[in-house]
Amino acid sequence: MSGANSSSLTPGFFILNGVPGLEAAHVWISLPFCFMYIVAVVGNCGLIYLISHEEALHRPMYYFLALLSFTDVTLCTTTVPNMLCIFWLNFKEIDFNACLAQMFFVHMLTGMESGVLMLMALDRYAAICYPLHYSTILSNPVITKAGLVTFLRGVILVIPFTFLTKRLPYCRGNFIPHTYCDHMSVAKVSCGNFKINAIYGLMVALLIGVFDICCISMSYTMILRAVMSLSSSDARYKAFSTCTSHICAIVITYVPAFFTFFTHRFGGHSIPHHIHIIVANLYLVLPPTMNPIVYGVKTKQIREGVIRFLVGDKIVFSQDK
Repeated sequence: MSGANSSSLTPGFFILNGVPGLEAAHVWISLPFCFMYIVAVVGNCGLIYLISHEEALHRPMYYFLALLSFTDVTLCTTTVPNMLCIFWLNFKEIDFNACLAQMFFVHMLTGMESGVLMLMALDRYAAICYPLHYSTILSNPVITKAGLVTFLRGVILVIPFTFLTKRLPYCRGNFIPHTYCDHMSVAKVSCGNFKINAIYGLMVALLIGVFDICCISMSYTMILRAVMSLSSSDARYKAFSTCTSHICAIVITYVPAFFTFFTHRFGGHSIPHHIHIIVANLYLVLPPTMNPIVYGVKTKQIREGVIRFLVGDKIVFSQDK
């Protein structure tokens, strides 16, 4: 077998084939992904810079947004540059250990992204349902601990993926029909029994995804009850408008995630494989691209911060007077 260690049946490297069946269109497929990646990096780094330098944005909601931006830009950076090398330079080889590392970071960061969205839902719940105690409930130490727990949860649950995948024998070849190393895509290349990988992967998806979605749903149920109990329609609109950006981020993140998850396991032959691959890449690139745009458009404080950064403090202050 090409690139394999015959004694252990562990390949020295894998070959990432890109989007199977659409090899002739790789350059054209790369263009929107390249554009989205540039927007994602500039937008998320800009948000992190703005939140760190604008005192008006030193609040729990924006700290969580900065954590989401950092997670997003790191997530798409683990896959998109490598994908562009495949599409543009036909550089398809990836070292076995580098593949395992990429697999770990992809799944750990997607789990962390889901966890941060859950923390942002809890933040909106505390802000709307307990406004007088908001700063006490979400103090800086609490925010730091919540972020650390979310990170450690992803690391602890995902790190077994690397060991479960490394133990498998690879005697059928080292060609992966994908643009990056996904847990099940790598496991399916094996000639061994990867049932444990499939079961554990499903368990992790349920532990992270279902738990986070339940927390988000419960938070918004309580938020809706609190908002509907307000007497003034203006107060109801103002309270719920603070959640619209977060709701958009949830939809942008979870819709392609659910499509990728369910089609990968239950729609194997009914949906063309190249659709699986393209949606799997959109799942990693679309949320990092759209989140800065959504929050920039929907959040007044961020819009004002961008204007202040671009135009200058004096002009903005003179308008305020």
